[in-house]
Amino acid sequence: MRIIVDADACPSLESITNIAFKNNIECHLFCDYNHNLNIINAEIHYISEGYQMVDIAISNFIKTNDLLITADYGLACIGLSKNSLVISPSGIVYDNKNIDTLLEQRYLNILNRKQNIKTKKLKKRTKEINKIFLDTLEQLIISNKKEREN
Repeated sequence: MRIIVDADACPSLESITNIAFKNNIECHLFCDYNHNLNIINAEIHYISEGYQMVDIAISNFIKTNDLLITADYGLACIGLSKNSLVISPSGIVYDNKNIDTLLEQRYLNILNRKQNIKTKKLKKRTKEINKIFLDTLEQLIISNKKEREN
């Protein structure tokens, strides 16, 4: 297992890398050259800027049993297709049951924005959401370790 992070807009990078280090798991952060990450305990992959360039790099890098952290539903879908665990920065575990609904909602939101129909604003990140995310991340790591031991 490796942790792969779509780091362009992911909060809690230090906490993620600390959890990876604590569990002796490789951690890879992907972002474009517009970011300057000063993070230890992770390999940082700087990708040329451009539409979907980071997502393409991640989709080429990720493999079975990796754990992907992303808020991008399209990238989450690719991770699931490669039999990876996928989690959002808010702690939602993506799976084959919920990804279709999330992709459909994204599509409907795009249609609404094109028609100038207002969509819900994103909630401000709270300490509670961050705790849920980090707890879920650790639970996924622990359950993956148990599965591999059996």
